[in-house]
Amino acid sequence: MGRGRNRGILCSLLVLFFLDWCAAQISYSVTEEANKGTVIGNLAKDLNVNVNDLQSRNLNVVSGYSKKYFQTNIKTGDLYVHERIDREELCPNSLKCTLNFEAILNDPMVIRRIEVDVVDLNDNAPIFVENSFFLNISESSPTGEHFLLPLAVDVDTGSNSVKTYKLSPNEYFSLDVQSGGERSASAELVLLKALDREKEPDIKLSLSAVDGGKPPNTGTVQIHISVLDVNDNTPSFSKTLYKARVKENAPPGSLVIQLNATDLDEGDSGTVIYSFVKRANFNPADMFSLNPDSGEIAVKGGLDYESQSAYEVHVQATDKGASPRRANGKVLIEVVDVNDNAPEIVVTSLLNPVKEDAESGSVVALVTVTDKDGGKNGQTKCKVAGTVPFRLTLNYKNYYSLVVDGPLDRERHALYDIKITAHDEGSPSLSSTKVIKVEVSDVNDNPPRFSEPVINIYVKENGEVGHHIYVIKAIDPDANENAKITYSLDGNSRNIQVTSFININSETGEIISLQSFDYEKLKTFQFKVQATDSGVPPLSSNVTVNVFVLDENDNSPSILAPYSEHGSVNSENIPYSAEAGYFVAKIRAVDADSGYNALLSYHLSEPKGNNLFRIGTSSGEIRTKRRMSDNDLKSHPLLVLVSDNGEPSLSATVSIEVVVLESTADMQTPFRHVPLKEDSFSDLNLYLLIAIVSVSVIFLLSLISLMAVRCHRTDGSFSRYSAPMITTHPDGSWSYSKATQQYDVCFSSDTLKSDVVVFPAPFPPVDAELISINGADTFTRTQTLPNSEKPKGPGSDWRYSASLRAGGVMQSSVHMEESSVLQGAQGVLVQNWPTASSAADAEGGEVSPPMGAGVDSNSWHFRYGPGGPGAPQHLKPGEVPPEAFIIPGSPAIISIRQNQGGEDDKSDFITFGKKEEAKKKKKKKKEKKDKKDKGKDDGDE
Repeated sequence: MGRGRNRGILCSLLVLFFLDWCAAQISYSVTEEANKGTVIGNLAKDLNVNVNDLQSRNLNVVSGYSKKYFQTNIKTGDLYVHERIDREELCPNSLKCTLNFEAILNDPMVIRRIEVDVVDLNDNAPIFVENSFFLNISESSPTGEHFLLPLAVDVDTGSNSVKTYKLSPNEYFSLDVQSGGERSASAELVLLKALDREKEPDIKLSLSAVDGGKPPNTGTVQIHISVLDVNDNTPSFSKTLYKARVKENAPPGSLVIQLNATDLDEGDSGTVIYSFVKRANFNPADMFSLNPDSGEIAVKGGLDYESQSAYEVHVQATDKGASPRRANGKVLIEVVDVNDNAPEIVVTSLLNPVKEDAESGSVVALVTVTDKDGGKNGQTKCKVAGTVPFRLTLNYKNYYSLVVDGPLDRERHALYDIKITAHDEGSPSLSSTKVIKVEVSDVNDNPPRFSEPVINIYVKENGEVGHHIYVIKAIDPDANENAKITYSLDGNSRNIQVTSFININSETGEIISLQSFDYEKLKTFQFKVQATDSGVPPLSSNVTVNVFVLDENDNSPSILAPYSEHGSVNSENIPYSAEAGYFVAKIRAVDADSGYNALLSYHLSEPKGNNLFRIGTSSGEIRTKRRMSDNDLKSHPLLVLVSDNGEPSLSATVSIEVVVLESTADMQTPFRHVPLKEDSFSDLNLYLLIAIVSVSVIFLLSLISLMAVRCHRTDGSFSRYSAPMITTHPDGSWSYSKATQQYDVCFSSDTLKSDVVVFPAPFPPVDAELISINGADTFTRTQTLPNSEKPKGPGSDWRYSASLRAGGVMQSSVHMEESSVLQGAQGVLVQNWPTASSAADAEGGEVSPPMGAGVDSNSWHFRYGPGGPGAPQHLKPGEVPPEAFIIPGSPAIISIRQNQGGEDDKSDFITFGKKEEAKKKKKKKKEKKDKKDKGKDDGDE
């Protein structure tokens, strides 16, 4: 039962294989010598493809023959004859002749094997190799004896081969025709009547070979028969058919078989000699040797199983009688296959070069492996050696497709040497290799690349126009047009038209200046360069280019006023009593260059032997070296040389005449003559003046309106209330009240006189000390409850809180709103809302807005001095008394003056002053007055 199951499984596998083979193969047939254009089938129908898709799917017929016997009509799908087909040329001596090729469709890839059976046409007549055939027959030959006749050859096969023979009419002989099946038939001459040499020594016959075609073709040979004298016995072989096997690689001289024939006669008539009989085109003597005495057949050489796997050898045994008699024998020699042929690899390229973006599975080439050996010796396997992004897929038997099996990158690997190895299953196994060169074509998949993301270029100012300043290079790893790069400028820098400064060569990347650069006008600018390749679609990348203009020493120092006035007489006066180091004048100069080119040094040129003055090399201050002497001149002309540190150095000079006066009373402001220019008041100036006045008026009106809106919170006027009062509380806080309502104070220090704006607030507490303000802004203090603690003085350090600093300036005004309070002496903050202050209490006073109010808030808190028991009680020089409030960031000072007796007088004012500005103005006014008096004294003299 086990054997039966195994046989059943084997049969099932064979059936499945046969069905699969049939499905993968399309078979057609065509007669040889068919006219060109003869349609043998429709591939669109058999491939189950729409005719309209054949062109888009690129239907192609591929074969390994030297001639293209078939071609397809891409419009109809018909397969037609393209070249003359000669079956005898393609398949000589073969019963079946087929042409094999592949039909290939793309998108998706479909490969079908097509087999075309070439049907034989009776286009060849039988031919005898010999023009005439000579035969010696003894007159004593018995009737019925057979004589071998020549064999006709017909290159046609099957039914068109030689099927029968015909003999010309005669009374002695007839034909015994032996059918060869699919092969050609053979004939023997049969003796019908005893011969009589004396009556007819020579007989001439005509033998015709007829093939099976319609109509049949014939071939004829003349047979000459010589009648010999009597020889009684004919040699006889031990077997009618001998069979032998020999390996195709058997060396020459190897014994194949030994024949044995005997003759009953005696003497020479019984001695047998062996010989080969040549049949048609085959002469056994070419392949084998025959010992004429022993009958041994040996290998002569040239056996090849792949060329011919079997030989039919005819031999003849002839006696040595006077009238020799002969017998015919047949030997069938089978050539045994040996694995002596390595597989042959044939490659048909379909896609070479291959694009680097080819999808996996794309067919590159068709590979066909053949082995002339038979059996296992002819069974082959094929593979791709090494690690490459390609693989072989089996299409049909020994037909393979080389397909893409991974990503390709031409920039890494532009050429692949694919080594294909095929080996058979013989023992020992033979193999062969073939190297296919597959070139990878470029695809534009790489943009140009710059070596650096940012390029810095340094250019000297005052360079020549058209000067080459830099060459930008980008690299594109692609090839050909995909690597051809063009350069262009991209974008402007800070509203600067870059194309007006530079230009770039689109092919070389060379940057050329279009104008001379001036460091003093343009120190640096930036632009972008775009590199674009010529691929489809083009790819590009940018690089940022910074151009730095390098300064050249092309500007001389310039003397600043007052000594730079054209046409002026530069003179300075010094008193005779001037001490050493007395300040005479200060020369100021600037240089438009930068760096060392703008580093100025001052030098003084005096008359020889005069060493009265010196000048600061870096400061430009002219001072005396020593006291005056009676020998010194009264006028000293000085030449000041101002030089920069550039290469070469540039300089400027200024002349100053120093006049020595006897006393300080003689010193007066020197007159500097400046040439007057005639004013021409044009219409344009008039329009300008009108515009300036209009803008100023509008600005002032807007400012007044803004102040009114910010300060006035109610529609009431001051006349509705009684005299205002400022209330001081025991805890040191202050409030401002008028009549039955309490007010906050708004101070504005934009001018020396300050406005007071009041807002209603709740009543002060009963223990408050009230200070009233009359119409003349005077205070009246009313002590409602005694204050047991004395207020402690604040420190002099007042500054803004962090929230005020963020806003910039304080606008020189302070607003105190409803429930806010003015901090008193103790430094303890009394408020009805939280404040945002960054300063600690120990750091002194501060001004801060309410939490969330921001810089523009109308309400502020005032704190001054470090509070608490440890605060200092005595003022130091420069400190502000406790009664004074300094508004940080503003020259305004709020102060309260009171007498010790508690009586109100005009000194109890809230005054507004400018701390530093007042001092400076007072000092300047005094100096002016002194100079004016001095000038009058000099005029009197």
